[in-house]
Amino acid sequence: MTDTVAAGSMLPRTAKGRATRQAILAAAEEVFGELSYDRASISEITRRAGVAQGTFYVYFPDKKAAFVELVHVLNHNLRRAISEAVAGLDSRFDVERVGFRTFFEYVVEHRPLYRVVRESEFVDPETHRWHYHTISESYIRGLEKAQGEGQITTHVSAETMAWVLMGVAELIGARYVQWEGRPPPDEVFDELMTFI
Repeated sequence: MTDTVAAGSMLPRTAKGRATRQAILAAAEEVFGELSYDRASISEITRRAGVAQGTFYVYFPDKKAAFVELVHVLNHNLRRAISEAVAGLDSRFDVERVGFRTFFEYVVEHRPLYRVVRESEFVDPETHRWHYHTISESYIRGLEKAQGEGQITTHVSAETMAWVLMGVAELIGARYVQWEGRPPPDEVFDELMTFI
């Protein structure tokens, strides 16, 4: 987990407070991922976090606030992981290859991401839209830069490309990570890169 916070949330001032908050969010990721939002309980989250139930309310007013914060944290950490992995790469093909690989590795480590993001459409539609728009914004900028450098086609808008590629990553990831608990096999990954 990271020290990022959703809009309107406040980060605890002490290291101990931040650690407790992160423990609650890590437990929430497990619980929401396993049980779903409706079946998840604050008592189960705090039990797994190893804190008293009342401690939850020091950091979050209710279950929904913790869920929304979790979407923000997962989103931030995913974007950071990809950004760090592709830093310094000049070829857009290399950026796509490393970016896709990093995405698959991240969702293997954070399998609840799929369930949490999908449920966010119903728990908090604004957060659901925020998640995808936030990812698409940096993707679009990178694709526009590659178009400007003549690395990729300009016959399709960077925005359309970004959303298509996000859809490809999400569904290939779901096929292997969510259903089989592993990243796509090398031959599938190579076929995906050929398609891209």
